[in-house]
Amino acid sequence: MKYRTLGRTGIQVSPYALGAMMFGAIGNPDHDDATRIIHKALDAGINFVDTADVYSRGESEEIVGKALKGRRDSVVLATKVNGAMGDDPNQRGTSRRWIIAEVENSLRRLQTDHIDLYQLHRLDPTVDIEETLSALTDLVRSGKVRAIGSSTFPASAIVEAQWAAERRGYERFRTEQPPYSILDRGIEREILPVAQRYGMGTLVWSPLAQGMLTGKFRKGQQATTHRAGLPFKHYKDENRLDAVEQLIPIAEQAGLSLTHLAMAFAIAHPGVTSAIIGPRTMAQLDDLLAGADTTLDDKTLDAIDAIVPPGTDVGALDMAFKPEAITNTTLRRRPTDARAAA
Repeated sequence: MKYRTLGRTGIQVSPYALGAMMFGAIGNPDHDDATRIIHKALDAGINFVDTADVYSRGESEEIVGKALKGRRDSVVLATKVNGAMGDDPNQRGTSRRWIIAEVENSLRRLQTDHIDLYQLHRLDPTVDIEETLSALTDLVRSGKVRAIGSSTFPASAIVEAQWAAERRGYERFRTEQPPYSILDRGIEREILPVAQRYGMGTLVWSPLAQGMLTGKFRKGQQATTHRAGLPFKHYKDENRLDAVEQLIPIAEQAGLSLTHLAMAFAIAHPGVTSAIIGPRTMAQLDDLLAGADTTLDDKTLDAIDAIVPPGTDVGALDMAFKPEAITNTTLRRRPTDARAAA
């Protein structure tokens, strides 16, 4: 496997990163089976493992920690913080109070003395970025964290964080983790250029569009996958399904499965360092590994561009970041007298 440099950190990582979201109660609850999947990925040359505290409320980190015993030094280990870890309203977010406490919990669950990449899982609009960066800087200087990153940040927040770090002398974000797939190319407009401008590595999630680019979701057919019962609207988005139907013959002409076409596309962009794979079963990992050496020629990439133009999204992932002004109507409508009185 050919390794790539993670931004300007000097850290070498595999173009596929093993995502651990599906290990634990929300995916594969069998710890031994999940451990075997992790070991097989490592044996295949994947050296980048990404998890988060919120995945199955810490269970994913626990599984990863057990699986990496004896192999920790050869793995670039990434995790994230922000999601709610309890009913206490302060057991979430990116305040100094929570970050300093939660990193210790992650270290304990991961059974390690340091985290190679500690990421903010989402933007927390309730906290000044200076406070967050100050806490993360202390973790880097203490040796508990090697590098810091963001996940699913808008371009404006990435730039603001870079400026704040320079202004205050704090550690700066070395990576960004945005959603990216053939169906979700919006980051090509600003996120990837901004990340490249600041020398950030980019670790993209959902390169298979949460299963839509596996070929299991087709027009007029009832999906029966593990994710089919989840309340995500994009699985029934007619525009996304139409795009999938157009992509399948492109994959066939290239002699590829749709899955391998999608993964090869995700790591083809020069601004992308690694793409996260999230297998729940050994069979899924085997299929993904079988296409790890796939590269796409210009003809195939042009055909994809004709279906989903660069920088555009077909529909939208339900888990993708949405600014509060979009989800909170009071922030995008002038108050009427009646509303203001209420």
